[in-house]
Order: sequence, then structure tokens, then C-alpha cells
Amino acid sequence: MADAVTAFNDIDAASLASIRRRAVLSCAIGNFFELFDFTIYGFFAVAIARAFYPSGSMFSTFATFGAAFLMRPVGAIVIGAYGDRMGRRQALVLTIGMMAAATGFTGLIPTYQSIGVWAPAALMICRLLQGFSTGGEWGGAAAFLVEYAPPGRRGLIGSMQQVSTQLGSLSGSLSAALLASNLSTESFYAWGWRIPFVVGFVLGPIGYYLRRKVAETPAFEQAIERRAIERSPFFTAIREYRVRMAQAFGLSVIGHVANFTFVIYLVNYAINTMKLPAGSALSCAVAWGLIQVTLIPVVGHLSDRVGRRPMILASALLNLVFGYPLFLLAVRGGTFLALLAALATAALFQALYTGVIPSILAEMFPTRVRFTGLSMSYNFAIVVFGGFAPLIATWLVSVTGNPLAPAFYIMVGGAISALSILSMREHLNASLD
Repeated sequence: MADAVTAFNDIDAASLASIRRRAVLSCAIGNFFELFDFTIYGFFAVAIARAFYPSGSMFSTFATFGAAFLMRPVGAIVIGAYGDRMGRRQALVLTIGMMAAATGFTGLIPTYQSIGVWAPAALMICRLLQGFSTGGEWGGAAAFLVEYAPPGRRGLIGSMQQVSTQLGSLSGSLSAALLASNLSTESFYAWGWRIPFVVGFVLGPIGYYLRRKVAETPAFEQAIERRAIERSPFFTAIREYRVRMAQAFGLSVIGHVANFTFVIYLVNYAINTMKLPAGSALSCAVAWGLIQVTLIPVVGHLSDRVGRRPMILASALLNLVFGYPLFLLAVRGGTFLALLAALATAALFQALYTGVIPSILAEMFPTRVRFTGLSMSYNFAIVVFGGFAPLIATWLVSVTGNPLAPAFYIMVGGAISALSILSMREHLNASLD
């Protein structure tokens, strides 16, 4: 580990700026591959249901989708502690290798008709490994970028993590829309849905290579020099920063609830129940991603001037107030344009959250427990309120008979995040230690 230490203090400004650019690029590209691999499952949920479950049950498919999120806190704890002890770069190299393997195998699993119950079992194993990997990836990438950013630009630089995430998700939704629109229905459900999984596996080594070539963050190297590496980052974070972890958990809720309810659940609901063409419904998810990618750096840059708290508070309150009207518009409208309008509006609210979440969480914790603290907070929130959101939404509709019931789940998420952000102080440009 000591061999990786670079004397950043002796590097001139131009060279340091070049190192920062390479670091941001390597992290972003790797993050793109990770999130592309992880999210395509949701966009191909209908096809996966037909391939791996004899009844074609969406409930079973969403249960498997949610199960991956059960492993995210485990990955956050294990990989987070590894990253706080051995370095951010080492951890990020590990996560991208695991993700590529799990994604490739998902695209190659035979159907239920071919191998019976082994098919959904193998699918579950791949999803759990993906969840474990992503649990370490998100927090590691956020810590990596914010620690490389100079004071006054952490919001903008940190937002690149979410830009790459959204580009990965956008590419997943775009690939689903293109395949659904250009293949026959029979071909799409027989083999077309497998293509993005195989592509994700093939592209993964590119991100792996780039991450192997980048230097460790200046903040972590300084922690090494000061011998400020924790032997047990997990227990230190719990003991010394449990209040901040609770706040970080709460403010993370609305982004997960809104994202997975609007993009995953509502798009699949439009295909299955509203009977919109798959290509049209998935195109609305593409529009969501385009809006996110466009606005995230703007929001991140603006947060460097006005603070992080106002952005997430606005996102939480807007979802609380407009969650129900947007669901009403999409479900009662029942058309492509109604769904597009609902998702486009929700994407505007989401960008206020997405553009600042890496920087606000990273600034809440010191270097010695940053990876662990922000990873655990974020990933416990996503497993409770995000990963199972499509399943919860499906259950709410089934028990109430009201297709608008998922909107109340979004409103609850907005209320939780609003209260959490109001309970904490602003950490804008706070010292990383």
C-alpha cells in the first residue's frame, strides 16, 4: 500500500489537474459499466419473467430484482471497510471485476424450460453478486471523486459519479427500447434481451484496466502518511458517526423511492397493464435518463454556490406534493404522451437530488471512515426503500385495488427525506478531515 503513495504536495498545478482528469474519467467509465450492468435487469424484467419463471410472474421477477439489493448493505460493509483500509482504487478494481462476471453469466443462463428450477436459482446467485459489488461501487466512486476534487468544486466533480451512473442506466433503457422496437416480439423474448448482458461483460475489462492505471486519492494518501487508517472502519463509523449515518440514510430515501417507482415499476406497469408498446414505454425511461444526464452537472455546480441541503429539500418536497398528480397523469391518461410527461416532470425533481447526493454524503464523514459511512447509509436506504420499491408498488396495487397506490409510497419517501435534511447542518466545502 505504501508503494502507491504519491507525493501530491510536490506536484505542480498543471500536473495535478491532469491527474484529476484521468482519475475522474477512469472512475466515471468504470461506474458507467457497473450501473449499466446492474440496471438492465429492471428494463428487461418482462422478458426475464418469461425466460426464468414458468408463470411469467412479474412478482417473482421483481422479488429477484429486489433480492440483489439485500446484498448491497453487505457489500457496503465489506468493501467499504476494505476501501477505508486498503484504498479506494483497490476497492473499485475489485467491484468492477465481480460485476462483469455476474452480468455475463446472467446473459448465458438457460431458460426454465431447459434446466428447470436451476434457471431462477442461477439468476438469483448472479443478482446477489451484482448487489454485493454495487454496494461497494457507489460509495467508493463517490468518495474517490470528492476526494480528488478541489474545495469549491466538490459538487460539480462529485456529480460526475451520478452522470456516469445515469449514462449507464440510460444506455440500459436505450438498449431495451431499441431491441424491443427493432426485433420481432418472439426474437426479443427468446434471445434479444440477452445481448446487453453479454455486452456488459465484454466492456467490463475496459473499466478494470482504467482503474488499475489511476493513482490513489490525495486524501487517502495523506491519511496513510498520518497513520490515520482505522483498523475497524465499520465499528468506528457506528460508534462515532451514528447520528450522521441516520441523517444520511434519511436524506437518501427519496431518490431511491422516486427512481425505482417511476422508472422501473411504472414503465413495466405501462407495458403489462396499460398495454403500451414496449418500445414506446421504454422510450419514456430514455427521456428520464436524458433529462438526468443534462441537469445533474448543472445542479452539482449550483450546489457549490448555494449549498447541498436546499437541493435535496426541494426534491423531497416536490415529490411529496406532486407524486400523486404525476401518477394520476400517467395511469389515468394511459397514453405514451401522458407517461412521457409524468416521467419527464419527475426527472426534473430527481435531478435536484441526484446532482448533490455524492458530495453531500462524502462531506459528512472524515477520510478514515468515509467509504464505510456513506456506503452503509446510502445502501441501507436503497435496500429498504429502493430495491423493493417495484415489489412494494405491485403489492400496494394488489391489496388496495388502486393503481395509484404507489404514489403514496413516493410521498412517504419525500416526507422522510425532508425531515432528515432539516435535522442536519450544511457541510458545504467542509474540511475532508
